[in-house]
Amino acid sequence: MFRKLLVFLAIFSVLLTGCGKKEEPLPDDLQTIKSRDKLIVGVRDDTKPFGYRDKDGNLIGFDIELSKMIAEHLLGDPSKVDFVVVQADDRISKLNTKEVDILVATMTITQQRLRVVDFSESYFVAGQAVMVPAKSKYTTFNELADKRLIVVFGTTGEKSLRDVYPSAKIFAYKTYTEAFAALKRGEADAIVADDTVLLGYALDDKSVKLLSKRYSREPYAIAFRQGEESKTLQMDINEYINYLLSTGKLKRLAERYNLL
Repeated sequence: MFRKLLVFLAIFSVLLTGCGKKEEPLPDDLQTIKSRDKLIVGVRDDTKPFGYRDKDGNLIGFDIELSKMIAEHLLGDPSKVDFVVVQADDRISKLNTKEVDILVATMTITQQRLRVVDFSESYFVAGQAVMVPAKSKYTTFNELADKRLIVVFGTTGEKSLRDVYPSAKIFAYKTYTEAFAALKRGEADAIVADDTVLLGYALDDKSVKLLSKRYSREPYAIAFRQGEESKTLQMDINEYINYLLSTGKLKRLAERYNLL
């Protein structure tokens, strides 16, 4: 009898353990944004015309306007968005440490990045280009294969350049502003970066020019944290991006910033 009682108590104890408090599910990113009533977006401030500052220091540009449109879609008000300035080499860490909800920061979809973040549908397609001084003798990328070339840390331009032209003398800078200043000082022969970013500098400064050929296809997309908690947000924003594309709203936004 006593042995049966011990067996019963052991089974009852196991059942109680199995009925313990379940682990709380991770908070859904979309619900977190709606509860906060604010969208927090990582953007660039040195990638004219996508993200840059006007003469009063306000953030403006294609990515800034797109972020406001997303805030209006999610929260009913385009002003319900806070911007956190990111750089090419720290934007993924700021996303994954939850300093920002999403990245809208001239970010190209690549297989390497897909290992650590998820992407939306592409909202714009850029291409790798080369900027040289206006008086430069160089007319093609191949002529620069062993020259002094500038890139920005963490960009697709940095990786592709090191792979394709290992003999090039590469100088890497943290921001496009620093990279452009170095070219102006004569510290290198060219900058390799997305054409959309370089175009902003070329439009403002006639002492530089872009070579005509584009060397890659760079689909920009919004980046999300990986994991189940971000899936609803991803699906919602993907549907919205497709709506903006199908209605021509993104095309009109691109035209406003002279991207088409």
